[in-house]
Amino acid sequence: MTTEQRLIEKYGSPLLTTDQLAEILQRSPSGLRFSLQTDKSDFGDQLRAARRRLGRRLYFRAAAVAAIIDGSEEQS
Repeated sequence: MTTEQRLIEKYGSPLLTTDQLAEILQRSPSGLRFSLQTDKSDFGDQLRAARRRLGRRLYFRAAAVAAIIDGSEEQS
């Protein structure tokens, strides 16, 4: 089972909320939001690229998060 499949199975959606992503990365939601706003590293850039906004809600694509976790470049 791939990392992406595990994330989708655990959270039930191909989109992850900020709280879910914070849990995966073992960060607080507020710490994750702070990092996304201020972090200028490759990791922060990759997470920002995985963001999707639906209305006022912010989500992260599970496929992109899995690629970041696995250390590979995500393909659009």
